[in-house]
Amino acid sequence: MQNDRGFREGEGSFRGHLSVIVPAYNEEEVLPQFHRRLSNVMNSLPNTWEVIYVNDGSSDSTLALLEDLAKEDPHIGVVDLSRNFGKEIAMTAGLDHASADAVIVIDADLQDPPELIRDFVREWQESGVDVVYGKRRSRAGESAVKRLTAHFFYRLIQKVSRVRIPEDTGDFRLMSHRALAALRQLRETHRFMKGLFAWIGFPQKAILYDRDPRFAGTTKFDYWKLWNFALEGITSFTTAPLKIATYFGLLVAALAFVFGTFFIYKTLVYGDPVQGFPTLIVVVLFLGGTQLTFIGVLGEYLGRLFDESKARPLYLIKHLSSAITRPVAQRIMEEPDTAAMPSPALRSAGVVADSKR
Repeated sequence: MQNDRGFREGEGSFRGHLSVIVPAYNEEEVLPQFHRRLSNVMNSLPNTWEVIYVNDGSSDSTLALLEDLAKEDPHIGVVDLSRNFGKEIAMTAGLDHASADAVIVIDADLQDPPELIRDFVREWQESGVDVVYGKRRSRAGESAVKRLTAHFFYRLIQKVSRVRIPEDTGDFRLMSHRALAALRQLRETHRFMKGLFAWIGFPQKAILYDRDPRFAGTTKFDYWKLWNFALEGITSFTTAPLKIATYFGLLVAALAFVFGTFFIYKTLVYGDPVQGFPTLIVVVLFLGGTQLTFIGVLGEYLGRLFDESKARPLYLIKHLSSAITRPVAQRIMEEPDTAAMPSPALRSAGVVADSKR
């Protein structure tokens, strides 16, 4: 009998199956080197394994490279999405299709070293935690502006969120089958995965590491995308901006009442000719700008409610192939005659797959 960490009772060795999830978008320059390093690490472990590459609508030769790699390596499975849905959704697609005692999420750009996976697995085995995540001790190859904004963002969201989201932590982590099952139940459209990883709870432990520069290619996150990503995280895990708008409105209303009372008294007692037109304009413009700002904050939340109310599938799949090394029982369940009845997580994702082995 196998327990939740992949051990078999009566045996001292680790027999669990591992799934590695790798979202990829226009990563043709780095994929061969990434897979070579990942394979070396995984082959050094005593358990069976598979790697699920998720092609997120790449416009370069990423998909062709993945198909070539899959022909050479039976450990590779490929999920080809119908278009570019974004990294958070691509990651979700990979997690939906994982079948293992533990899953490992890693980016393909080699900023997160695959060699750290050995430490993840060892920590998971020895301590029994459900999540082992990498915490960045340093961030080589990133600008001072990006490091500074990331530093403040993580600490801001820790202050305002009711869920403790670890600072200086990305998506690079290992999750037990139990943690994965819990995460699969969260099907919201606007996905801030770092927050969702923290929201599920369960025992978690950090491992410090130094993040490397990108091996090749260019980052897919410019500052505008990072800004929107930050908004996604804040609006997904806190209502603090709405509370700030409420308290600021109450403060302005109180000050307006005090000043209004003062001017009425002054006019009735002393008389006061019409004065202060510039002051009036400044006050009106200030209040108008403040109102528009907080209407925009309200609109951010309403827009997300609108998107969730449509209940569209998170993603659609153009093509799906499973790793040959996937456990036999799982592959039998995925044969064409049963593939039309996907699991609840896949049904909610709206999977439309062209399965091929």
